[in-house]
Amino acid sequence: MPTIAIVGAGPGMGLAIARTFGSRGFDIALLARTKEKLETLVDQLGQEGITAAAFPADVLDRASLTDALNAATARFGGIDVLEYSPAPHSPVPGFTTAAPSEVTVDNLQPQIEYNFYGAVTAAQAVLPAMREAGAGSLLFTTGGGSVDPVPMFGNVNAAAAALRNWVINLNKELAGGGVYAAHVAINVWIGVGGPEGFPTATPEQIAPLYWELYESRDRSEAVFNA
Repeated sequence: MPTIAIVGAGPGMGLAIARTFGSRGFDIALLARTKEKLETLVDQLGQEGITAAAFPADVLDRASLTDALNAATARFGGIDVLEYSPAPHSPVPGFTTAAPSEVTVDNLQPQIEYNFYGAVTAAQAVLPAMREAGAGSLLFTTGGGSVDPVPMFGNVNAAAAALRNWVINLNKELAGGGVYAAHVAINVWIGVGGPEGFPTATPEQIAPLYWELYESRDRSEAVFNA
């Protein structure tokens, strides 16, 4: 069976993406910081007839992320799809939001580490085998501010935009070799409790977009709007 590795798996988007792919015959490798939470998701998916396994890792600890993806590769015999969408755990020292005029190296660096360097690390763990096989998909998620920045997230949006630029460029490089990369910008508040007037959507409404990209492989970016 093909396998999707979901980096940043949780009970929201991660679970919804796992169900979307798992219901279509994929095995699921779930990566996140907390083993107990991952095992809860594994149990949920197992009750739905979906094979999943937990691989604890912290995207800020690049060695642990690489090790977890290597373990997932060994467990399932390979990774066919990588999906990267970690949500910052709270509290995290140094993780603050800043308006563009208030961005400093100190408040930007953690966002770069989390959003961009973590994604690059994950890709490098699976890309060589994909290129050798001539098949594979790499899907990376950010917020809509990576495309249309929002002043209150000046540092977050800058880091996400760096990831977006790299993913689109990576897909250009990989063209014709069987491996596909795409960026997903979620331009809504996921779930309830967002800022007043901000559009919302459920993970279940968003997750099918990932399957659509996996199947069509026809564009390097998709923006989800309400």
